[in-house]
Order: sequence, then structure tokens, then C-alpha cells
Amino acid sequence: MRGLFWFPLVVALVPQVLAQLPVEKIYGVNLGSWLLLEAWMLPQEWTDMGGQICSDCTQCIESEFAFAKAYPDTVDQTFAKHWDSWFTQSDLQDLKNAGINTLRIPLGYWIVEALVERPAENYPRGGLEYLRRGLGWIKDAGMHVILDHHALPGVQTPGQEFTGQCTDDVQFYTPHNYHRALVWTAVMTTLSHLDPQFSSVFAIEAVNEPIMDASETPGYGDFQKNFVKTVRAIEAVLGIQVTGYKANLPVSLPTTNFTAALQQACSLSLFDANVVDALTDAISILLGIGSQYGLTGILTSELFNSRRSPLFTNFMDINWQYDNPSNPADAAIGPQGYDNHLYYSFGGVAAADPTAYMQSICNLQRIQNDAALGNSPLWFGEWGLSTQFDASDSFLKQWGDAQKWAYSQSAGWIYWNFKTEISNLTGGTELARQWSYLEAVNMGLLPQNSASYFDDNVCQPYINKTSPKSRSGPVEDIAVANALVANPSTPGNVPSLKPSSHGKRFVKKHHIF
Repeated sequence: MRGLFWFPLVVALVPQVLAQLPVEKIYGVNLGSWLLLEAWMLPQEWTDMGGQICSDCTQCIESEFAFAKAYPDTVDQTFAKHWDSWFTQSDLQDLKNAGINTLRIPLGYWIVEALVERPAENYPRGGLEYLRRGLGWIKDAGMHVILDHHALPGVQTPGQEFTGQCTDDVQFYTPHNYHRALVWTAVMTTLSHLDPQFSSVFAIEAVNEPIMDASETPGYGDFQKNFVKTVRAIEAVLGIQVTGYKANLPVSLPTTNFTAALQQACSLSLFDANVVDALTDAISILLGIGSQYGLTGILTSELFNSRRSPLFTNFMDINWQYDNPSNPADAAIGPQGYDNHLYYSFGGVAAADPTAYMQSICNLQRIQNDAALGNSPLWFGEWGLSTQFDASDSFLKQWGDAQKWAYSQSAGWIYWNFKTEISNLTGGTELARQWSYLEAVNMGLLPQNSASYFDDNVCQPYINKTSPKSRSGPVEDIAVANALVANPSTPGNVPSLKPSSHGKRFVKKHHIF
């Protein structure tokens, strides 16, 4: 494409690692609000289910945790209906027809039900069945998956629906909950390699959007290292070769009983103590999952040497945080990717006008800034068409082209979201217009083919022309973290919605399009 000559250095930064990705360029969408529901994206369905919408999501039934607590006898059946209908084979075919090749699936830790500490914790049960079904569809469609640990044990970010429990009591950054997250990692890594339904998975993301202020995330750097070591330990027992990693496993390990081999490996002091603890606790959980889903033979009696490549470990990039953050590149062993989320609609990135938006995005320096710190390949795991101003359709077409061009200078992009509800509570198509990939394609705001542009040279008039209010370095995240978002009334005087603040840590209202 003609636009690619503008940043030849970026493309050349990581050719070896990019070659390990399952696709030449990631053109993706998030399957948000499927297995981790966010009420702002489907307010009518949510209220029909029995949920509530309020100005402060900590004070009403506006999260999966609150819903399960309010409806303990019916929550599983209610959510099963949602899981069955929100993401369908028809949706997947539409995405494939649009050229989408990658799906990022947001998951809560409770998808591994044994990790939920009942009765203190409350979440719907049964999601793993629907995840396996959906992954089977995706495998058959020839598409690829990132499993995104979107909601962590103890909650990783305050006051957000996407954490599963809307609370200001953040407890993820503790030894106990780091341990639970590592157990989740061990389970998901094992399933990704041994469960045929998971064969489309190429990456696991450790933590979606941790608190931006690194001074509030103690121990996070050590967790990053233990996350990678947990993934690589599982792969070592499976016989998967990972460049730069050697576990020195004895040849006497079983090769037809994975859980027995894992137990024996843990007894030999070959892995760090935190990793051993996580692997040990994962074994009984895996056996339970095996019994429930017909995987007992794969886990306990079949030859388990995997022919799959090592998974990509995946983190939010170093510039997601400020105040002396740990560098996830320091944790890397084998293939690793980095994720950045960018939403202009929350302020602090560029002045609220079309020209400033275009000048900012067309001169974006995030890929280069991250690469200088070893955070490559980078993909933009969340973005959308939302703006701070009343954008015309013609501008949204230009805005979509420019973002796709900018994000494609490295590994690619993943749009938030694949779809949203269209109802009176969303102003008809107003929410979907800027947050639903499929609806944007239907409305002609994004091209029918994900790799295409309406204008291949969309950024050429704006290159090296930045306004004083247009920023694209690490400082913008600090500015955004301190910005305020207005709270006008919603269309039709319906209750205002408080979606998760994807990309930045704010109250985001569904009507701020």
C-alpha cells in the first residue's frame, strides 16, 4: 500500500517476531459483552434480564457479580441464554466476510469456576461450555484467537463494569490474587495446547488495562515474569521448544499422562516457587474440566507431545502505565506481543475537532516509542470510531481509515467491538455507529474489506503537521488519566449508562459518541 513508505523503520523493527504471528497483519475485533457482559453495550437486554443502569455502577445491579448476588437461583440460566445468542455463527460468518482474521475474547477469571471463592464471590457458571463451542466455530472458520484475561481475581481497576465487579476495593495486586491469576493462566495454556476446540488460540493476554499509576500496582512486574514462566513451564512439559527457555526436564517424565507429568515436574524443583504453586493447583482443576467436557483421555492417558507452536504471551505495553512502571519486555521468554488501547473520545489526546484528530493520529509515535523499549510487536487491541464531537459520516470514514493506517504500521489492530445493541436505549443506531464494527461496515463507515481503505493516502496531508494540542507520546496517558468527561443526559431521557472505560480510566456514557 502506498502509505507504508512513510514509516519504513517501524516495519523493519520486528520482522522475526512478526513472522511468528499466525497472520501477516492482524485485522481483528473484540467479542466484547459475550462471556464478560458490559451493560452499556446492550442496555435493553440487560434490563430485560433483570439488571439495572445507574449513575454509579457500584450502587446497583450493573455487573455480573451484582447480578449473580441478586439472582442466585436463576443467574446461570439467564446468562446461558445471553451466551447462546450474543455471539452466533452468523456473526462469525459476517466477520469473516468482512476480512476479519483475529478475534480477541475478553474473559473473566470465573470462566475457570474452581477459582471462584464462594460464597464471597458471585458469578454465573457455565461459560466455559460456550467458550469451547465458539472456539470450535472459529477454528472451523480458519480465524485466530487471543484469550484476554479481561477481569482479574480481586478486580484490577476500580469502578469498571469490565472487571466483572464494579467496586472501588481493588484487591488484584496481592500475592493471593496474583496466584489465582497464574492458576488461570496454567489452565488456559494447557487447554490451548491440548483441547482441540482451543486450537485457534495463539496468544494469552495477562491483564487487561491495569491501573495506569504504577505506584498503585505493587508486585505487577514480578507477576508479569511469573505469568510468562507459567506459560513456558506448561509448554516445556508438553515438549514444545521455546527459544531461550530450557527447563532441563528428565527424560523419565510420562508422555501419555500430562497431569502426572506436570505433577512430577513440579516435584523436581525445576520451576520457581510461585510457578510450582500455580501449576500444582491447576492440576485438580484440569482434571475436573476434563471430566466435565470429555477431555480426561487427552489429559491423563493419551500421547500429549504438542505439535503446536509456543503461545504468544501478551501484555499491555509499558507506556500504558506511568510513575516508573515495570517493562513487560523484561519478562519475555519466547514470542511475546504488546497491546495498546487508544480512544480519543475521552479527551487528553487531541483537541476536540477533526483536524486535530487527524494530525494526531497520522503522526502517532506509540509504535516507535514502544519499540525503543523493546515492546514489539505492538498491536492496538482496542479502538473505535467514537469522538468527542458530533462527527459527520464523511469524517468517520476518514477517521476509520486514518486509525487503521496508523495501527497497521506494526502488527495490526483489533476493533472494539464486533457489535452493540440497537434499541431505543441506544438511540437507535447511534451507539452502534461508532462502537459496532459490523454496523459501521453496514452503514458504509468502514470498508467492506478490513484490509482496504476508502482513501489509501488519507494521512498524507497531515504527516508532520501537528497542532499544539495534539500529543501522541507517553504524556498523553497521564493527561487522559486526569481528564474529566462530561455527563449530559441521554437521548429520550433514559437513565444514563456507565460503560467500561475502554482505553482510559473514566466514566464513559453510551451517548458520548
